Amino acid sequence: MTAVTGRVAAAERGETRIADRVVAKIAAQAAKEAVDESPADGASPRATVTVHRDAARVRVSLELGYPSDIGRQCGAVRRRVAQRVKALAGMEVPEVAVQVERLHPAGASAAAQGRLR
Repeated sequence: MTAVTGRVAAAERGETRIADRVVAKIAAQAAKEAVDESPADGASPRATVTVHRDAARVRVSLELGYPSDIGRQCGAVRRRVAQRVKALAGMEVPEVAVQVERLHPAGASAAAQGRLR
């Protein structure tokens, strides 16, 4: 058995790879945190990611309440996703595409529940 006397250079130790699905989960959670108030009957945000080296391109699909400032909320989602992916995965995020799949009118779920009674 030989003793290790020197430190191994960082370039020789290997690399850490983070799976695309892990980055997608980080992005989806960040999108959920960025939205002011998720609709009660809405689906959770979903994200797909393409990773190339140390950069991740993200597409987030979400549902929002209406009426609301949709542009402001989408901007908040972009900023939060880029910030969290950078902080947690160490990747640059040059692009975050936000797709609003559905708008939920305020009070629609309450009205629907009233009809069911």
